[in-house]
Amino acid sequence: MNGVTLSNVKKRGTKANSRKHRSVFLPGEDQPDMGAMKRFSTLFSSFRGKISKDRTGNEPDVPASTELSPVEEKAKEQRYTSGQFFFEYLVVVRPKKTKDGIYEPQIIYQFPKKDGMVRFQKEEEEKTLKALTLFCFPEGVNWAPLTEYPSETFSFVLTDVDGTRKNGYCRRLLPDGKGARLPEAYCIISNLACFGLFSQIFDEVEQRRKFSMAMIYPFMQSLRESAFPAPGHTVNIKSFIPERGTEIISLTRPTDSWLEHVDFRTLFKCLSDEEVLQVFAATVLERRIIFIADELGTLSQVIHAVAVLLYPFIWQHTLISIVPEILIDVVMAPTPYLLGVQKSLADQATDQTELLVVDLSEGRKETFIKCMGDEDTILPHKLKDEIKQALSAKNEKSSLEELNRVVPEAFLPFFIKTVGHFAKYIVRKGKDQRGEFQRTNFCKAIESKSTRRFVKTFVQTQMFDLFIQEMEQRPASQDGTGLFDKKITEYQKRMREKAKKN
Repeated sequence: MNGVTLSNVKKRGTKANSRKHRSVFLPGEDQPDMGAMKRFSTLFSSFRGKISKDRTGNEPDVPASTELSPVEEKAKEQRYTSGQFFFEYLVVVRPKKTKDGIYEPQIIYQFPKKDGMVRFQKEEEEKTLKALTLFCFPEGVNWAPLTEYPSETFSFVLTDVDGTRKNGYCRRLLPDGKGARLPEAYCIISNLACFGLFSQIFDEVEQRRKFSMAMIYPFMQSLRESAFPAPGHTVNIKSFIPERGTEIISLTRPTDSWLEHVDFRTLFKCLSDEEVLQVFAATVLERRIIFIADELGTLSQVIHAVAVLLYPFIWQHTLISIVPEILIDVVMAPTPYLLGVQKSLADQATDQTELLVVDLSEGRKETFIKCMGDEDTILPHKLKDEIKQALSAKNEKSSLEELNRVVPEAFLPFFIKTVGHFAKYIVRKGKDQRGEFQRTNFCKAIESKSTRRFVKTFVQTQMFDLFIQEMEQRPASQDGTGLFDKKITEYQKRMREKAKKN
């Protein structure tokens, strides 16, 4: 659940493009200081290159590698509690008919307007806003006035080459009116990640849009002047709306901040427990995975949920929850990725080999359109059964809160049992010295042959490598203080108590 920079990344060529290019990409979430979840980032600079090409006719620089390196860990939670705006700005995007007769998404409203920028800043701002329109309407120019259109909410993250990370939250809907009309997309850009909170904000924006665009301004102004709450805390916004008068809108941030950008309901609605486990297995081994769906919300929610299943590890490669049509060639990259592709573009995305393609559509004939064939044998059999048993505690009517409890309790023990003994094999020559991971002895310490076989493969992944590097560099005084450390300690305590009873 999200930025990533391109430092320390091995440069590789891609099948999609052999030209040299700058790097960019897409991840997901703000995370707590224990290093839980980092953001995922998108090929933002290649976007902007394409935009520049459209304007100038010149060939832009494009990225040579879609592989992402890890982002620096986010500062401590206290940074959330004050001094940060909820959002940077809100834009409203709508397709407009061009002279060529096609519909191109354009910004029709922006709050707040940014004044006083120098020329360079204005040009960068324009490129960013242009890229946002493509994420709001990733289908391209295939639009026409509609009489019915279901509202949908989705998210994405942009990471620019300078490391600047922005979360995009979108709600697309058909404005009130008679006859055929074009949909609108409300897009909030923020440095903060909390999908549920911003979905609630969209509910309020949508209510005000029914009266007029002008009604949005006072609400967003009040919101922008409020500090983003700490985990488990609430901020109250006073706002007026016709027919309801002045009211207090309460926005509460979830207690578990590493889960606040995730909604597991969509994942388990689209896939069975067995299918989720096969996707999880392929993700753990950092394979290329494409998700196919009609709804943008389904794609973004499923991909962010899959990424969170990896906790305490972080997906280190390309993650684009919704691939715009203009970037569809990213599917040709030979490096690992998690991509969300709309069903209308599926034919362009599935003409690849050595990957897992997951169809999330209702009424699908099969879930795995393409697969490697070993997805159901990657995880140690006993541990896989334990995850399935733990997941049986949920059902179709389980609430978001119940799933946020059941799902982590099902998947986190898997990593505790496979690699939870890592701290014993980080050796320090002195208290203030950098630790050194004893990989061979770490693997030999595992008694189960099937688990040892899995771990020997898993330790070769970037997500494990970066996790261990962080643990090696962590001051000795912080050993045992992270959330994963505490979960390991709790598990070991339960095992000792269980052994005593037996």
